Amino acid sequence: MNRFIAPALFVLMLSACGLQPLYSGGSKGAVASTLGTISVAPIEGKSGWLMRNALNDRLGGQESSNAQFRLIVALDDQIEGFGVRADDTVTRERRTLRARYQLVSIATGETVLDATAGSDAGIDVVSSEYATIAGENSALENLTQKVADQIVTRLSIYARGE
Repeated sequence: MNRFIAPALFVLMLSACGLQPLYSGGSKGAVASTLGTISVAPIEGKSGWLMRNALNDRLGGQESSNAQFRLIVALDDQIEGFGVRADDTVTRERRTLRARYQLVSIATGETVLDATAGSDAGIDVVSSEYATIAGENSALENLTQKVADQIVTRLSIYARGE
């Protein structure tokens, strides 16, 4: 009997804390409906192309003619060497991707959300230049996915009205 009472009390306490699912209502909910009305403006460069694709995958790739909001993203992509040997060769790099993004209402032109997101990754520099470049590219692909997730999470919180 006691093993049923403890989980029941836990469920009651959890519902009393005010936590609610972000995507409640599924595809018809407020968050999904708002995210589906966002078009992503073109973003400059290779990192911009990767970021725009990642965002469109998460937002549904809204055509700009049907959109209510426009997402404008500016990226800062940096690679910095920080592991150095005695002969001044770099052994480790850090790739940092930062995004400043603005959600603009198409109807009014008002910026309704202005925020930043970012992440970084470490890259081993090896004797093969090809392997190092491949590592840098893989890091960029992973970083764009992480930053896109951060952006969509923040857009979802905005769409929920918090």
